[in-house]
Amino acid sequence: MIQVIVRAIDILEFVARHDKEPVQLIKIAQYSELSQPTCANIVKTLVEKNYLEHVSRKAGYRLGAGAYHLTGNLSYQQNLILAAKDLMEELSRQLDETCLLGVLRNNKRFILHSVQSDQDLQVRTRTEADIYPTATGRLLMAFLPAKEMDNLIQSIGLPDPKVWSGIPSREALEKVLQKIKKEEFVKTLSPKHIVGYAVPIFKNTEAIASLSVFLPESRFTPAHNDKIGKLIRRAAKKITERIQKDDSV
Repeated sequence: MIQVIVRAIDILEFVARHDKEPVQLIKIAQYSELSQPTCANIVKTLVEKNYLEHVSRKAGYRLGAGAYHLTGNLSYQQNLILAAKDLMEELSRQLDETCLLGVLRNNKRFILHSVQSDQDLQVRTRTEADIYPTATGRLLMAFLPAKEMDNLIQSIGLPDPKVWSGIPSREALEKVLQKIKKEEFVKTLSPKHIVGYAVPIFKNTEAIASLSVFLPESRFTPAHNDKIGKLIRRAAKKITERIQKDDSV
């Protein structure tokens, strides 16, 4: 047997037994009978692959989205997905465009659920993507608490001008993010000619996810723009209302 793979599986099984309760690194190392540096390297890899999620330095780690998507298990933020699923399907039918439910995970934009359009030319996107190029990433970054924002920027730096122009400094980035937060809306045009829209989904006052719509620029029209803006906000509001009634999300 390859010991590092065995150790990684042991760690995942140990964390899984704690359900959604985070487990500190020191406890994982003790259980695995590994030194903390060795354990930390394995855990870091599992975090990078989304099989573990780093909650905080003090709290530790819990299972990440990759562990659940591997088995098709919707228990990862299940109530959020269930609250959004039928409304996303309706939104996609109304617009005949791709609709995504996204969150931030491990300094990436991560898709929890998607509904594809019936168009011959469709927008395809990876489950995990960098934050700055995506409408979801920019929107949810705007709602981060100050400390989390600092940590994120220290980790990923400022956006490349080819990805997001007009952001020469930290101050410029914060100004744009403040505008996004105030408007609760962002629209992007990627270098690959993809138009993206994103609006927040709230639990109480916290933006816990983003509802997004994507379409090729070749299909974009001013009339389409108005329709998407109206319908995506309406759908996000309905999802938020459902979540507010369910404290278990």
